[in-house]
Amino acid sequence: MQENIQMGTFETSDGCAIEFTIRPARDPGARRIVLIHSLALDRSIWDGVAARLAGQAEILTYDCRGHGRSGRNAAPFTTELFARDLAELLDHVGWPAAAVAGASMGGCVALAFAGLYPLRVSALGLIDTTAWYGEDAPKKWRERAATARSKGLAGMIEFQSTRWFSDHFRSSHPEVVKANSRILLANDVDCYAATCIMLGDADMRPYLQSLRMPVAVIVGEEDYATPPAMSRQLHEAIHGSTLTILPGARHLTPIESPEQIASQLLALLHGVGSQQGAAEE
Repeated sequence: MQENIQMGTFETSDGCAIEFTIRPARDPGARRIVLIHSLALDRSIWDGVAARLAGQAEILTYDCRGHGRSGRNAAPFTTELFARDLAELLDHVGWPAAAVAGASMGGCVALAFAGLYPLRVSALGLIDTTAWYGEDAPKKWRERAATARSKGLAGMIEFQSTRWFSDHFRSSHPEVVKANSRILLANDVDCYAATCIMLGDADMRPYLQSLRMPVAVIVGEEDYATPPAMSRQLHEAIHGSTLTILPGARHLTPIESPEQIASQLLALLHGVGSQQGAAEE
């Protein structure tokens, strides 16, 4: 199976190169899922999840514009622009529709995509994310952008790693922390700042009540970047959604808890969500 992995690049309608990976399924008619990464990282955050889904679904991962190996033109970013990138990527690879799941920033993009292109989304996974960061979000996210510009990304490593991963995970997997810190440091500061501003301005709440596909909301119990309260708000606003809180995990559950995330996504792909009462404490 490994040798059939497809890696490629396509160019969006506004000339941004997007790097992507497609992992095949055993069954040519298997379900398809797109996985969207978080701020300042890249598609590699899904490696552990993809390994556990191997062969059971066709999996598309990609580096969002301004991230990883994709184009780094720091023009103003919006979630609508990122959603359009995904629509054009799906056109490029010939996927009319797919399940779409995103973590943190990726969840915001997934929500925007589901709101703008609902017929292309067979199911939606919202992981460690929110539809809206709050009244003071524009100010706070612009402050984070300014900090990155003034102090550099190296000055944010400790702040980010403690938000990303639980204390236990950081102490037991220092190599994972270091690997993701290197990805953070490789970012273009202007693109990072543009993405921060995008997240501060993002408000996907108008889409929530219109979503009709199966939706799974998942969050780490100790996530204080997008706390469980934000996931409860998503769950309460999206009719028929499920809510799962992963004990002891923080903000990057696809890396910290890949087995649980893969299990939740498989259930979503098969139309069987987790039971809120059993999963939530």
